[in-house]
Amino acid sequence: MMAFGLLSAGAVSAQTAPEAAATCVACHGEKGAAPIMPTYPVLAGQHASYLEHSLHGYKNGQRKNGIMAGIVAGLSDADMRALALYFAAQESPLYVPSLP
Repeated sequence: MMAFGLLSAGAVSAQTAPEAAATCVACHGEKGAAPIMPTYPVLAGQHASYLEHSLHGYKNGQRKNGIMAGIVAGLSDADMRALALYFAAQESPLYVPSLP
């Protein structure tokens, strides 16, 4: 799959992030907004800094998930930043409830 090739090749940029993010769609849904399992996080609309920090955590072992560790293993800091910015810019199904 081309998208996985982009991720493993470390070639993610602002222009290729949508293609590279296709790897993420398998679990996190289209544009990161509709995970296939309720335990998988929504990526769309999350803060870019949170997403980037999470990707670094999977890469350095602070976060434990074999699938994610394998996916991020070949990503550079710039790749993780580009993916984080891409998902942060997507429309999210998440909302903040109104306080009374």
